[in-house]
Amino acid sequence: MNDVWARALWASGYLLVAFGSGLAMLVALPLTLAVVLTVPIGGIGFMLLPHWLGAMGRFAAWHQGQASRLLGVPVPDLPGAEVPGFRALWREPSTRRVLLWMPVFAVVSLPVGLLGLGAVAMPLSAAQFPFWWAAPEGQEFQFLWFPADSWGTALTTMAVQLVLGFVLLRWVVVRAAKAHARLNLRLLAPTEAELLAARVDELSRTRADVVDAHGAELRRIERDLHDGTQARLVSIAMQLGVAREALAEDPKLAALLKNAHEGTEEAMTELREVIRGIYPPILADRGLAGALSALVARTTVATRLDVGELGTLPVAAETAAYFVVTEAVTNAVRHSTAQEIDVRLERVGGVLRVSVRDDGAGGVDESRGSGVTGIRRRVAALDGTVRVDSPAGGPTVVDVELPCGS
Repeated sequence: MNDVWARALWASGYLLVAFGSGLAMLVALPLTLAVVLTVPIGGIGFMLLPHWLGAMGRFAAWHQGQASRLLGVPVPDLPGAEVPGFRALWREPSTRRVLLWMPVFAVVSLPVGLLGLGAVAMPLSAAQFPFWWAAPEGQEFQFLWFPADSWGTALTTMAVQLVLGFVLLRWVVVRAAKAHARLNLRLLAPTEAELLAARVDELSRTRADVVDAHGAELRRIERDLHDGTQARLVSIAMQLGVAREALAEDPKLAALLKNAHEGTEEAMTELREVIRGIYPPILADRGLAGALSALVARTTVATRLDVGELGTLPVAAETAAYFVVTEAVTNAVRHSTAQEIDVRLERVGGVLRVSVRDDGAGGVDESRGSGVTGIRRRVAALDGTVRVDSPAGGPTVVDVELPCGS
């Protein structure tokens, strides 16, 4: 029973707040119209309107939170609620929802707020009727236009008010508050399309963070292997070489040392290949432009490299670009009988564009393991795009776009 009355009092408080907010909204609506009308007047509205809409958005979000607490249901965040700038804020679906919510909220909140006000006021008002006799001359207590001019009418009026207040609190107020709260949530709730778009944006950001963290971790592993494990293997190989020369007189021991020495050198070779596959050390030492210059210098086919101003690139994008160029150039050298290869990199806004063109025979068939499949997978991990144009007879052009915005 206590829970019933606690919910009734909570609902009454909710409706009283809604009543006050509804009165405030009656003032805010013409002010909103006035602010909108200032847009063509000297551009004042371009400064005022974003702040005003932001304030109205926060006001709506607060009432949305109150409604969600009353109903005990979670409420998704409004996508785009913090979008800066006049045009972006004006085009946001959340702005249109708030503008639609404002007049509806004002119209609905006043009558339901009066219910809450009446439910609270009636029991308090009833307490004055036993003192009808003490009213000054010419003043009388009334309820619904019925005056209390005797003990009978006073007690009857008091009982009627108490019963009405009880009925309102027990059966009406809670239902009215919940209906008002549901209407608030329905008007302010983002659509499924907006929630999906917000989820996609969140996943894109988190995936980019994961890829960057993964790239940084690979870089750390490469550094640890290069500076730690590989250095120890080199030291062991040198010591085995010295011991092999010193014990050359003992054939059995010399053979064992020879096998150990050669096995160590093979392990170092394999480790270097692993390190290059994890994160090329030259990228850490010379950056993307320097690493590609070294690649071009090692290529047996004439290769031209054109690198624009790239700025600071994310580790993941830098690594992916290096492997894209390496794979594309390797394919051209091995399979296309190309005589010339052109490599171009440029950064346009938040996109790194990589293009590799060769004058070979063309006719790239990805189903036969041309290496393009690996390029596509690596680029797809960063939400990039790959376009391959390779008609029979050539040329072959691999164009890649990698997002690298901050």
